[in-house]
Amino acid sequence: MFRIPASHLRAAGSGSRHLTLNAHRAAYTPLRIHVRHASQLSKAPAVLPPHSKLPLKVLLRSLLVATISSTSFLLTSVLGVLKFLNDSPRFWVFDVEKNPLLHGLMKKTMYNHFCAGENQVEVTSTISEIKRMGFRGAILTYAREIVVDNQTEEEVGKGMLESKNETEVEKDSGIEAWREGVLTTVEMVGEGDILALKLTGAGPAVSETLSSGKPLPKQMAEALAEVCSRAVERKARIFVDAEQIKVQPGIDAVALDLMRQFNTNGRGAVVYSTYQAYLKGTPDVLAKHMEIANKDNFVLGVKLVRGAYISSEPRQLINDTKEDTDDSYNSVASGLLSQRYRDFGKGGGANFPELELFLATHNKQSVLAANKLQQSRVEMGQPLTKIQYGQLLGMADEVSFGLLQLADITAKEKGAKGMAPMEVYKCLSWGSLGDCLSYLLRRAVENRDAVSRTKSEFNALKTEVWRRLTSTVSS
Repeated sequence: MFRIPASHLRAAGSGSRHLTLNAHRAAYTPLRIHVRHASQLSKAPAVLPPHSKLPLKVLLRSLLVATISSTSFLLTSVLGVLKFLNDSPRFWVFDVEKNPLLHGLMKKTMYNHFCAGENQVEVTSTISEIKRMGFRGAILTYAREIVVDNQTEEEVGKGMLESKNETEVEKDSGIEAWREGVLTTVEMVGEGDILALKLTGAGPAVSETLSSGKPLPKQMAEALAEVCSRAVERKARIFVDAEQIKVQPGIDAVALDLMRQFNTNGRGAVVYSTYQAYLKGTPDVLAKHMEIANKDNFVLGVKLVRGAYISSEPRQLINDTKEDTDDSYNSVASGLLSQRYRDFGKGGGANFPELELFLATHNKQSVLAANKLQQSRVEMGQPLTKIQYGQLLGMADEVSFGLLQLADITAKEKGAKGMAPMEVYKCLSWGSLGDCLSYLLRRAVENRDAVSRTKSEFNALKTEVWRRLTSTVSS
């Protein structure tokens, strides 16, 4: 079992089937249309559209990206370009780090839309901007990673060591680069923010130990200890990201061990593990982790996602249909919020463990149903599972800003004591343009696979641009 050396630990700051909606059958319509139903308002106040909070520059860039994402031949072309640029090093003309014209074009469009910045100044500026818009904070991750090809099991990606020598060298340069990059990331987050860790970003040596079940290399264990302790000192929380199934059991073991050390003594969930609903085995894995949390007496941090590695995972491990994934996601969320999951919390069953839930999703029906369930438990005086919401930077802004509006309206109608707390985050990746190419490619693929949401976002953005134009003319 991986353990953080005691010498590295420092005291942390204090901190505290089925949903009512069929997410896979409901058409994707603007979130604001559902505000009256979701909050059961008798009189809906006049509110601006969700995208009204976007600065003009961001709005226009969002419209450009949405136009590409909702147009099949344009998106196919962009995907081809990103795949080409993300391949092994090419002639300098096609290298985003060496060709200033290519770098500038990518930076001003795709990169700035989906990524936080290439350095601390750019990243802190982006975080400040999203907080001014009303978000609780940022989830920040360093973009360096590797991806394992399911057919060849070869590791590919930017910034990784070429050597795959199984003998650990005295100082692995991949681990050291990860350590330095993540420590830089820690200095960009503050109280209320979240540091997201992608463990395979430390290179092949770490990836090999995660996939084989071996203990982390000593150098990596010490780097992780330093990173986590520094994040806790800054009163930030930690998400351990899910990755491909080849390395996920090892990642789960590391995350649980971090929870044993940090999620105790009244601190709440400082460390969260990530659960991917598109995997058939996720509900069982979560139940096992709940059992461990009960046994070892720590708060289980649950970040629930649908999943982002579907194109590279063994097909038999993935749910048969998208509807199955939606049902799994909503069923898990409902069970954790109602504190009745499997045998946990039911008469004669196991005690429901102390846990905190973070719903990372772009699905409007999922977040509305979760909020409705949480609000009903507030009104009935039932115990609550702490819940927060998050979406990726540059995606699902209608959902993100719609949640912020819903929180404002509910607070006005019911008062702070009568409403379920609602905190919304944006997830940001940062790093050089080269480091972020794999991340940008996944975002483009996700837009391709979420046609209805992408088109709805495009229509909402067009409507907001037109609203501002007509408002300017009329004034």
